[in-house]
Amino acid sequence: MSDCTWPGKDELMLAYHNQEWGVPLHDDRKLFEFMVLDAFQAGLSWKIVLYKRESFRRAFDNFDVLKISMYDDERIQMLMQDASIVRNQAKIRATVANAKAFLLILTEFGTFDNYIWQFTGGKTIVNHPKANGEIPAKSMESDAMSKDLLSRGFKFVGSTICYAFMQAAGMVNDHFDGCRYK
Repeated sequence: MSDCTWPGKDELMLAYHNQEWGVPLHDDRKLFEFMVLDAFQAGLSWKIVLYKRESFRRAFDNFDVLKISMYDDERIQMLMQDASIVRNQAKIRATVANAKAFLLILTEFGTFDNYIWQFTGGKTIVNHPKANGEIPAKSMESDAMSKDLLSRGFKFVGSTICYAFMQAAGMVNDHFDGCRYK
């Protein structure tokens, strides 16, 4: 089996790939973290967001959804001054809106985990790509997830972002065939 190393990737990227990406995740706080980070990644490289991950954790109260749901304009403007994160006001405001919508899902489903895994029937979809070109940007499942999240008031949850989230949360496993981390 391969260690899934590839040219041009550094240790942090490899550690993320080998230890987190594609691993089924059922912790609500971590699921919210990945949703936030994937939204911030839109239009950027994952490497940028990954290198700012600890700063995002600090800036967003370790992704405490209740605290984030109560952020006001003053807090949003404070975050806009924080050079250690991606300072995109629309994405910051989306994070607050998503925290509020997340809490509503908790009320309805008990956990976000119960809600989000329904889109894959509670199982990881294992694909068998042999090259990057075989990994889709979205799927029927991410289309359905996006549509439902949008209907519940979430922002920055298009199908491509949802697919990236599904990969991060292990709802989809797109490790190459032969990768020992599959």
